[in-house]
Amino acid sequence: MGSARSYASAEGANMLPGVVRRTLAYNEEVMLCHFELKKGAKIPLHNHRPSQIGFIVSGRIQFIGATDADAFEAKAGDSYVLDPEVQHGGEAMEDSVFIEVFSPSRPEYQDF
Repeated sequence: MGSARSYASAEGANMLPGVVRRTLAYNEEVMLCHFELKKGAKIPLHNHRPSQIGFIVSGRIQFIGATDADAFEAKAGDSYVLDPEVQHGGEAMEDSVFIEVFSPSRPEYQDF
């Protein structure tokens, strides 16, 4: 059986300066999150087991990787995928909103 949860009921988690995450829905297999980054906010280089797929709703993000060749920019209307265990991070080049799906779910983001 499924369930529904409104964006308004999803409490924002201040992960880093200028970075707010809202976990919208999840089960053991997949998770949907909404992120808001203020211009200049940075997510440090990291990696994790889940695959990560995203869509930029508004703004522009400069993604970084283990090497300069791994870097790319994503802007409003762009989607992207990051494979499991791949080193990645990013910086908001302007105020940005994006949606990400993780599979499997990230236990540290299961906050409801």
